[in-house]
Amino acid sequence: MKAIVVIPTYNERDNIVRLAGEVLNQHPSLHILIVDDNSPDGTGSLADELSAGNDRIRVIHRPGKLGLGSAYRTGFKLALEMGADFVIEMDADFSHDPAVLPVFLDTVAGCDLVIGSRYLNGVSVVNWPIRRLILSYFASVYTRYVTGLKLMDCTSGFKCFRRSALESIDLDSVRSDGYSFQIEMNYRCMEKGCKIVEVPIIFIDRHAGTSKMSRRIVLEAIVMVWKLKLGTVISGMFGKKR
Repeated sequence: MKAIVVIPTYNERDNIVRLAGEVLNQHPSLHILIVDDNSPDGTGSLADELSAGNDRIRVIHRPGKLGLGSAYRTGFKLALEMGADFVIEMDADFSHDPAVLPVFLDTVAGCDLVIGSRYLNGVSVVNWPIRRLILSYFASVYTRYVTGLKLMDCTSGFKCFRRSALESIDLDSVRSDGYSFQIEMNYRCMEKGCKIVEVPIIFIDRHAGTSKMSRRIVLEAIVMVWKLKLGTVISGMFGKKR
């Protein structure tokens, strides 16, 4: 079994060495694929040093900040080329606890996609302003209502895909970014009949008091769910398959 953890980075020099060590210590099947967007703080160079000393770490260098969705698409494609049986999404700032990775690997043995859920057992989020928490929670409620996704946390960025689930999706057609990317990937998996399971996590925001959300990201998510829903309806009417 080979599981590749795809970690997009931008200015994560202070975290990447410790994170890599903790991830690899969780299970011998785990490998790391760092996708660095030309971090000004030298994260990419430090990642290269890690890779040179450990054949379980590989690095992709991109010319600049091209978007989170784009980083994951690039990482997913290479992970599949590298022979991954499972592909994991994970943030680089320790908001996602590496100790959950063995739980993902155990759970994905019986499903196609495992999602680390912040809202499965109440609200398990630390260091978020109340406004951001409310926005995130109700984004999932809104997404469930429009798309029919039966998930408590539709926008989580901590998840594990079975290889066959990713191969069933045309990654080049997934153009969304940010929260929209997470929603779209979940929806595409649901369309393909994938079995999706949520496991509870505690999300700790390491950037307390700041928000990665912008008005553009929020608007994109609002529009995206309707595009997904209407696209499915239209495909059904004309008998088209994605």
